[in-house]
Amino acid sequence: MYYILLVLGFILLIKGADFFVDGASSIAKLLKVPPVLIGLTIVAFGTSSPEGAVSIRAAINGNNGLSLGNIIGSNMFNMSLVIGIAAIIIPLKVEMQTIKKEIPFTLLAAIVVEILMADVFLNKQDTNMLSRSDGLVLLCFFIIFMYYLFEVAMKSRENYEEEFHEVSKGKSIIYTIAGLIAILVGGDLVVKSSSKIALAFGMSETLVAITIVSLGTSLPELITCVTAARKGYSDMAVGNIVGSNIFNTLFVLGTSATINPLVVESGLNIDVGFMVIYTFLLLIFSILHYKIVRWEGALLVLSYGGYIVYVLGNK
Repeated sequence: MYYILLVLGFILLIKGADFFVDGASSIAKLLKVPPVLIGLTIVAFGTSSPEGAVSIRAAINGNNGLSLGNIIGSNMFNMSLVIGIAAIIIPLKVEMQTIKKEIPFTLLAAIVVEILMADVFLNKQDTNMLSRSDGLVLLCFFIIFMYYLFEVAMKSRENYEEEFHEVSKGKSIIYTIAGLIAILVGGDLVVKSSSKIALAFGMSETLVAITIVSLGTSLPELITCVTAARKGYSDMAVGNIVGSNIFNTLFVLGTSATINPLVVESGLNIDVGFMVIYTFLLLIFSILHYKIVRWEGALLVLSYGGYIVYVLGNK
Protein backbone atom coordinates (compact mmCIF):
# COMPACT_ATOMS: atom_id res chain seq x y z
CA MET A 1 0.00 0.00 0.00
CA TYR A 2 2.80 2.45 0.88
CA TYR A 3 4.40 1.92 -2.55
CA ILE A 4 1.05 2.68 -4.25
CA LEU A 5 0.66 5.86 -2.19
CA LEU A 6 4.24 6.82 -3.10
CA VAL A 7 3.47 6.56 -6.84
CA LEU A 8 0.17 8.44 -6.41
CA GLY A 9 2.01 11.20 -4.55
CA PHE A 10 4.51 11.64 -7.37
CA ILE A 11 1.69 11.85 -9.93
CA LEU A 12 -0.05 14.57 -7.93
CA LEU A 13 3.23 16.46 -7.55
CA ILE A 14 3.99 16.45 -11.27
CA LYS A 15 0.50 17.44 -12.46
CA GLY A 16 0.04 19.91 -9.63
CA ALA A 17 3.30 21.68 -10.47
CA ASP A 18 2.19 22.00 -14.10
CA PHE A 19 -1.01 23.81 -13.07
CA PHE A 20 0.74 25.80 -10.34
CA VAL A 21 3.42 27.27 -12.62
CA ASP A 22 0.86 28.17 -15.30
CA GLY A 23 -1.35 29.85 -12.71
CA ALA A 24 1.53 31.68 -11.01
CA SER A 25 2.93 33.01 -14.31
CA SER A 26 -0.55 34.27 -15.24
CA ILE A 27 -0.85 36.03 -11.88
CA ALA A 28 2.52 37.71 -12.56
CA LYS A 29 1.06 39.12 -15.81
CA LEU A 30 -2.12 40.22 -14.07
CA LEU A 31 -0.16 42.02 -11.34
CA LYS A 32 2.33 43.39 -13.90
CA VAL A 33 5.34 42.16 -11.93
CA PRO A 34 8.30 40.01 -13.09
CA PRO A 35 7.89 36.22 -12.69
CA VAL A 36 10.95 36.15 -10.40
CA LEU A 37 9.00 38.18 -7.82
CA ILE A 38 6.12 35.69 -7.94
CA GLY A 39 8.73 32.94 -7.55
CA LEU A 40 10.09 34.63 -4.43
CA THR A 41 6.66 34.96 -2.83
CA ILE A 42 3.58 32.97 -3.95
CA VAL A 43 5.50 30.04 -5.46
CA ALA A 44 8.22 29.93 -2.77
CA PHE A 45 5.91 30.15 0.22
CA GLY A 46 3.42 27.75 -1.34
CA THR A 47 5.96 25.04 -2.12
CA SER A 48 7.53 25.50 1.34
CA SER A 49 4.26 24.78 3.11
CA PRO A 50 5.15 21.07 3.66
CA GLU A 51 8.40 22.04 5.42
CA GLY A 52 6.49 24.51 7.56
CA ALA A 53 3.78 22.03 8.49
CA VAL A 54 6.24 19.22 9.36
CA SER A 55 8.76 21.33 11.31
CA ILE A 56 6.26 23.43 13.27
CA ARG A 57 4.21 20.34 14.17
CA ALA A 58 7.43 18.61 15.27
CA ALA A 59 8.40 21.63 17.41
CA ILE A 60 5.01 21.59 19.13
CA ASN A 61 5.51 17.90 19.91
CA GLY A 62 9.05 18.54 21.21
CA ASN A 63 10.75 16.57 18.43
CA ASN A 64 13.85 18.73 17.91
CA GLY A 65 15.62 16.32 15.55
CA LEU A 66 12.74 16.19 13.10
CA SER A 67 12.08 19.95 13.23
CA LEU A 68 15.69 21.05 12.67
CA GLY A 69 16.70 18.15 10.42
CA ASN A 70 13.80 18.75 8.05
CA ILE A 71 14.57 22.46 7.58
CA ILE A 72 18.34 22.05 7.18
CA GLY A 73 17.98 19.00 4.94
CA SER A 74 15.36 20.73 2.77
CA ASN A 75 17.52 23.81 2.28
CA MET A 76 20.51 21.63 1.35
CA PHE A 77 18.35 19.69 -1.11
CA ASN A 78 17.04 22.93 -2.65
CA MET A 79 20.43 24.57 -3.15
CA SER A 80 22.16 21.49 -4.55
CA LEU A 81 19.89 18.90 -6.13
CA VAL A 82 16.93 21.09 -7.15
CA ILE A 83 19.02 23.87 -8.69
CA GLY A 84 21.43 21.29 -10.12
CA ILE A 85 18.81 19.12 -11.85
CA ALA A 86 16.96 22.14 -13.25
CA ALA A 87 20.22 23.66 -14.56
CA ILE A 88 21.18 20.37 -16.25
CA ILE A 89 17.82 20.35 -18.06
CA ILE A 90 18.11 24.01 -19.10
CA PRO A 91 20.58 26.70 -17.90
CA LEU A 92 18.88 28.90 -15.32
CA LYS A 93 18.90 32.66 -15.87
CA VAL A 94 19.53 34.66 -12.69
CA GLU A 95 18.27 38.25 -12.51
CA MET A 96 20.76 40.96 -11.51
CA GLN A 97 18.62 41.98 -8.53
CA THR A 98 18.56 38.37 -7.32
CA ILE A 99 22.38 38.27 -7.49
CA LYS A 100 22.81 41.58 -5.69
CA LYS A 101 20.15 41.25 -3.00
CA GLU A 102 18.11 38.06 -2.62
CA ILE A 103 20.95 35.49 -2.76
CA PRO A 104 23.19 37.53 -0.40
CA PHE A 105 20.21 37.81 1.97
CA THR A 106 19.82 34.01 1.83
CA LEU A 107 23.53 33.66 2.63
CA LEU A 108 23.18 36.09 5.54
CA ALA A 109 20.21 34.11 6.90
CA ALA A 110 22.23 30.86 6.82
CA ILE A 111 25.20 32.53 8.56
CA VAL A 112 22.91 34.00 11.25
CA VAL A 113 21.49 30.52 11.98
CA GLU A 114 25.02 29.10 12.22
CA ILE A 115 25.97 31.82 14.73
CA LEU A 116 22.80 31.37 16.82
CA MET A 117 23.42 27.60 16.97
CA ALA A 118 27.04 27.96 18.15
CA ASP A 119 26.38 28.31 21.90
CA VAL A 120 29.03 25.76 22.89
CA PHE A 121 31.76 27.51 20.89
CA LEU A 122 30.76 31.15 21.38
CA ASN A 123 29.14 31.15 24.84
CA LYS A 124 30.90 28.14 26.42
CA GLN A 125 27.55 26.51 27.21
CA ASP A 126 27.01 22.77 27.55
CA THR A 127 24.67 22.41 24.57
CA ASN A 128 23.81 24.30 21.40
CA MET A 129 20.26 25.62 21.38
CA LEU A 130 17.94 27.86 19.40
CA SER A 131 16.10 29.72 22.16
CA ARG A 132 12.83 31.66 21.92
CA SER A 133 14.81 34.90 21.66
CA ASP A 134 16.79 33.38 18.77
CA GLY A 135 13.51 32.44 17.10
CA LEU A 136 12.21 36.00 17.47
CA VAL A 137 15.44 37.35 15.93
CA LEU A 138 14.88 35.11 12.88
CA LEU A 139 11.26 36.27 12.61
CA CYS A 140 12.40 39.91 12.71
CA PHE A 141 14.73 39.20 9.78
CA PHE A 142 11.78 37.63 7.95
CA ILE A 143 9.68 40.78 8.48
CA ILE A 144 12.55 42.86 7.03
CA PHE A 145 12.64 40.57 3.98
CA MET A 146 8.86 40.85 3.48
CA TYR A 147 9.06 44.64 3.69
CA TYR A 148 11.82 44.59 1.08
CA LEU A 149 9.67 42.43 -1.24
CA PHE A 150 6.74 44.82 -0.81
CA GLU A 151 8.95 47.75 -1.86
CA VAL A 152 10.24 45.79 -4.87
CA ALA A 153 6.70 44.88 -5.91
CA MET A 154 5.58 48.50 -5.88
CA LYS A 155 8.54 49.61 -8.00
CA SER A 156 8.16 46.67 -10.38
CA ARG A 157 4.60 47.63 -11.24
CA GLU A 158 5.90 50.98 -12.45
CA ASN A 159 8.95 49.71 -14.36
CA TYR A 160 8.03 46.19 -15.55
CA GLU A 161 7.30 46.08 -19.26
CA GLU A 162 6.03 43.02 -21.05
CA GLU A 163 3.63 42.53 -23.92
CA PHE A 164 0.28 42.12 -22.19
CA HIS A 165 -2.00 39.31 -23.19
CA GLU A 166 -5.47 39.12 -21.74
CA VAL A 167 -5.43 36.62 -18.91
CA SER A 168 -8.44 35.25 -17.07
CA LYS A 169 -8.20 36.18 -13.40
CA GLY A 170 -10.53 33.39 -12.30
CA LYS A 171 -8.71 30.74 -14.34
CA SER A 172 -5.34 31.89 -13.02
CA ILE A 173 -6.48 31.69 -9.40
CA ILE A 174 -8.13 28.28 -9.88
CA TYR A 175 -5.02 26.89 -11.60
CA THR A 176 -2.77 28.22 -8.83
CA ILE A 177 -4.91 26.97 -5.93
CA ALA A 178 -5.67 23.59 -7.53
CA GLY A 179 -2.02 23.09 -8.42
CA LEU A 180 -0.85 24.03 -4.91
CA ILE A 181 -3.37 21.66 -3.28
CA ALA A 182 -2.24 18.81 -5.54
CA ILE A 183 1.42 19.60 -4.70
CA LEU A 184 0.78 19.65 -0.95
CA VAL A 185 -1.31 16.47 -0.96
CA GLY A 186 1.21 14.73 -3.21
CA GLY A 187 4.11 15.85 -1.04
CA ASP A 188 2.35 14.65 2.11
CA LEU A 189 1.71 11.22 0.56
CA VAL A 190 5.34 10.93 -0.53
CA VAL A 191 6.69 11.97 2.90
CA LYS A 192 4.49 9.59 4.90
CA SER A 193 4.86 6.59 2.60
CA SER A 194 8.61 6.98 2.07
CA SER A 195 9.19 7.50 5.82
CA LYS A 196 7.29 4.31 6.64
CA ILE A 197 9.29 2.41 4.02
CA ALA A 198 12.59 3.83 5.33
CA LEU A 199 11.80 3.06 8.97
CA ALA A 200 10.83 -0.46 7.96
CA PHE A 201 14.36 -0.84 6.57
CA GLY A 202 15.84 0.16 9.97
CA MET A 203 16.77 3.85 9.45
CA SER A 204 16.82 6.09 12.56
CA GLU A 205 14.28 8.91 12.97
CA THR A 206 16.94 11.65 12.77
CA LEU A 207 18.43 10.14 9.63
CA VAL A 208 14.97 9.83 8.11
CA ALA A 209 14.31 13.51 8.96
CA ILE A 210 17.44 14.90 7.30
CA THR A 211 17.16 12.67 4.22
CA ILE A 212 13.78 11.10 3.40
CA VAL A 213 11.48 13.65 5.08
CA SER A 214 13.48 16.69 3.92
CA LEU A 215 13.67 15.26 0.40
CA GLY A 216 9.95 14.58 0.42
CA THR A 217 8.97 18.03 1.69
CA SER A 218 11.29 19.58 -0.93
CA LEU A 219 9.72 17.66 -3.82
CA PRO A 220 7.27 20.55 -4.47
CA GLU A 221 10.27 22.86 -5.03
CA LEU A 222 11.99 20.29 -7.26
CA ILE A 223 8.97 19.60 -9.47
CA THR A 224 7.94 23.26 -9.59
CA CYS A 225 11.49 24.44 -10.36
CA VAL A 226 12.00 21.92 -13.17
CA THR A 227 8.54 22.65 -14.61
CA ALA A 228 9.13 26.42 -14.50
CA ALA A 229 12.53 26.05 -16.22
CA ARG A 230 11.04 23.77 -18.89
CA LYS A 231 8.29 26.32 -19.59
CA GLY A 232 10.84 29.13 -19.99
CA TYR A 233 10.42 30.75 -16.56
CA SER A 234 13.94 30.04 -15.30
CA ASP A 235 13.96 33.28 -13.28
CA MET A 236 10.86 32.04 -11.45
CA ALA A 237 12.65 28.74 -10.81
CA VAL A 238 15.62 30.45 -9.13
CA GLY A 239 13.30 32.81 -7.25
CA ASN A 240 11.37 29.81 -5.96
CA ILE A 241 14.47 28.21 -4.43
CA VAL A 242 15.86 31.44 -2.96
CA GLY A 243 12.47 32.41 -1.53
CA SER A 244 11.84 28.89 -0.19
CA ASN A 245 15.16 28.81 1.66
CA ILE A 246 14.55 32.24 3.19
CA PHE A 247 11.04 31.17 4.22
CA ASN A 248 12.36 27.91 5.74
CA THR A 249 15.30 29.52 7.54
CA LEU A 250 13.66 32.64 8.91
CA PHE A 251 9.93 31.95 9.22
CA VAL A 252 9.66 28.17 9.75
CA LEU A 253 12.76 27.84 11.94
CA GLY A 254 11.98 31.10 13.73
CA THR A 255 8.41 30.03 14.46
CA SER A 256 9.52 26.55 15.57
CA ALA A 257 12.10 27.95 18.02
CA THR A 258 9.64 30.53 19.36
CA ILE A 259 7.04 27.82 20.04
CA ASN A 260 9.51 25.47 21.69
CA PRO A 261 13.28 26.11 22.13
CA LEU A 262 15.20 23.64 19.98
CA VAL A 263 18.16 21.68 21.30
CA VAL A 264 20.67 21.31 18.46
CA GLU A 265 21.93 17.75 18.13
CA SER A 266 25.66 17.18 17.73
CA GLY A 267 26.81 17.54 14.14
CA LEU A 268 23.96 19.73 12.87
CA ASN A 269 26.28 22.77 12.95
CA ILE A 270 28.33 21.03 10.25
CA ASP A 271 25.18 20.54 8.16
CA VAL A 272 24.38 24.25 8.48
CA GLY A 273 27.97 24.94 7.42
CA PHE A 274 27.31 22.93 4.26
CA MET A 275 24.17 25.03 3.72
CA VAL A 276 26.27 28.21 3.93
CA ILE A 277 28.78 26.80 1.42
CA TYR A 278 26.05 25.83 -1.07
CA THR A 279 24.50 29.30 -0.86
CA PHE A 280 27.91 30.87 -1.43
CA LEU A 281 28.47 28.61 -4.47
CA LEU A 282 25.09 29.67 -5.89
CA LEU A 283 26.15 33.31 -5.52
CA ILE A 284 29.54 32.71 -7.22
CA PHE A 285 28.01 30.73 -10.11
CA SER A 286 25.40 33.45 -10.64
CA ILE A 287 28.01 36.22 -10.68
CA LEU A 288 30.17 34.36 -13.24
CA HIS A 289 27.53 33.94 -15.97
CA TYR A 290 24.32 35.56 -14.71
CA LYS A 291 22.97 32.03 -14.97
CA ILE A 292 23.55 28.53 -13.62
CA VAL A 293 24.96 26.50 -16.53
CA ARG A 294 24.84 22.72 -17.02
CA TRP A 295 28.33 21.85 -15.72
CA GLU A 296 27.66 23.85 -12.56
CA GLY A 297 24.34 22.03 -12.13
CA ALA A 298 26.13 18.69 -12.53
CA LEU A 299 28.70 19.74 -9.92
CA LEU A 300 25.93 20.61 -7.45
CA VAL A 301 24.20 17.26 -8.01
CA LEU A 302 27.45 15.31 -7.55
CA SER A 303 28.34 17.27 -4.42
CA TYR A 304 24.94 16.45 -2.91
CA GLY A 305 25.75 12.78 -3.47
CA GLY A 306 28.94 13.33 -1.47
CA TYR A 307 26.97 15.05 1.28
CA ILE A 308 24.55 12.10 1.53
CA VAL A 309 27.52 9.73 1.87
CA TYR A 310 28.77 11.94 4.74
CA VAL A 311 25.33 11.95 6.39
CA LEU A 312 24.90 8.18 6.14
CA GLY A 313 28.31 7.69 7.70
CA ASN A 314 27.87 10.13 10.58
CA LYS A 315 24.21 10.17 11.64
